[in-house]
Amino acid sequence: MKSYTELLKQINKATDNANIMVDELMENHTSFRVGGPADILVTPNDVLEVQALIKICKKYKVNYFLIGKGSNLLVKDGGIRGVVIKLCNLNKIEVEGNEITAQSGASLYDVTIAALDNGLKGIEFANGIPGSIGGAAAMNAGAYNGEMSMVLDSMLAIDNNGELLTIEKDEMELSYRSSAVLKYGYTVISVTLKLEVGDKAVIKARMDDLAKKRSDKQPLEYASAGSTFKRPEGHYASVLIQDSNLKGTHVGDAEVSVKHSGFIINKKSASATDILDLIKLVQDEVQEKFGVRLDTEVKIWGEDKEPFEGAASCEAGSTSEIGSSSY
Repeated sequence: MKSYTELLKQINKATDNANIMVDELMENHTSFRVGGPADILVTPNDVLEVQALIKICKKYKVNYFLIGKGSNLLVKDGGIRGVVIKLCNLNKIEVEGNEITAQSGASLYDVTIAALDNGLKGIEFANGIPGSIGGAAAMNAGAYNGEMSMVLDSMLAIDNNGELLTIEKDEMELSYRSSAVLKYGYTVISVTLKLEVGDKAVIKARMDDLAKKRSDKQPLEYASAGSTFKRPEGHYASVLIQDSNLKGTHVGDAEVSVKHSGFIINKKSASATDILDLIKLVQDEVQEKFGVRLDTEVKIWGEDKEPFEGAASCEAGSTSEIGSSSY
């Protein structure tokens, strides 16, 4: 089995050395502001580097994990064994007619502003959703009666062999918070949105209205990963949590928001363990009271305890080849 030292040599050849970090705390890369160290974190500059990194991880049988802005992600206190590939430098946005093509690392905010500037409507719902367009497409993100399935036209992705493929709308298998990307472990490189021509003033008013609703109803002043739980069939997670009298319940500095019970927040210095314990408490209480099991919308990665001190001198991690994504 090859050591991480050899793996790092290969990564150095594939990407800019300045974009490689060893034992990097994931709390610096997630909106929850928690998470132990990733063995290796790489920020590639283009699609060729992403392809090369995936192929290297496959060759050395090292787990790899893809992130954008880390807005839908909870990393455990022990951190991540393997390679984290951060796509934030792939952020180019192009507009042609009524179509926007955006690389996966572009923020949803920037994409919606590009739409506004070009008088294109249909993506206003995403203006306040944290995270990147690649992750939004992969998980079919949505809010306020809109979701990505309404505007997605195609995606450029990398398959599990590191090769590029185009996924057309009828191949995306879009459903509630899921898609073919998540189902098959693909990596989104860019997405093309098909929008409609609209009035800039009307589009801006809609975006401003949704921004105010978010500010009024969501705990944006605290670190979080957005909505913690998926919507269970026939119910709303926030209503079940509120009716279980769990608003304000806390474990350490992790708290069920009093402003919106669908959010678990990091009030100051919560650990990932605090948040996980609170998630379980909420799940158990709702299950007992209503017979409904809440599944997490937030992705949970990593280990509870760090098994070794440093990545550069350790042996390559799991022998299973896993590609996971969260944006």
